[in-house]
Amino acid sequence: MGRSTDDWHAKGMSISQKKGFYRDYVKRGFDVVLSFSALVLLSPILLAVYILLRIANGEEGAFFFQERPGMNERIFRIVKFKTMNDRRDADGHLLPDAERLTRVGRFVRSTSIDELPQLWNVLCGDMSLIGPRPLLPQYLPLYNKEQARRHEVRPGITGWAQCHGRNAISCTEKFRLDVWYVDHLTLWVDMQVILLTIKKVLVREGISEAGQATMEAFNGTN
Repeated sequence: MGRSTDDWHAKGMSISQKKGFYRDYVKRGFDVVLSFSALVLLSPILLAVYILLRIANGEEGAFFFQERPGMNERIFRIVKFKTMNDRRDADGHLLPDAERLTRVGRFVRSTSIDELPQLWNVLCGDMSLIGPRPLLPQYLPLYNKEQARRHEVRPGITGWAQCHGRNAISCTEKFRLDVWYVDHLTLWVDMQVILLTIKKVLVREGISEAGQATMEAFNGTN
């Protein structure tokens, strides 16, 4: 008699870990081929955006680097286009995100072009094209046991949560959707994510929460 789902969880093995052929082998092959191809094909756009942001940001540069936790909570450096400047108030504190978002940066963010440099992270193996979005390291101690399962797979440039609300839904709802993806990761689900992401980008839906330029900070309860 085969083990039940409860048996697998009792031994610390999730559904995604039990059925990992696509996740562990096929999916990575797709990531390498597609990210390399996209970097080559999109190189003219990447170069143009780099020049525009370099002009808009001056010495602050066109790229944004930040440490993020990946699969199994391993820390890596994510790379994105820099859409906000580093302006500060009289006390030296950074101004709110919405006030630091440049005109060029607003367009780049609204079209999701700011995410394209992460194709390099995908090619290097830190990320996948599709998976839970990599968030900040300081959130790690705030996740409950179920929410922490979002780190059982590589983080992605886009994901199931981004197709079902993106930054317009709460952190708790995003994490619930992330874990759903971990437990239902298949080629068919990934194809749905790609199609839904294209639709979201075209209509520029769910880019941010009302009154905010970026995702709300997670405090362990929201």
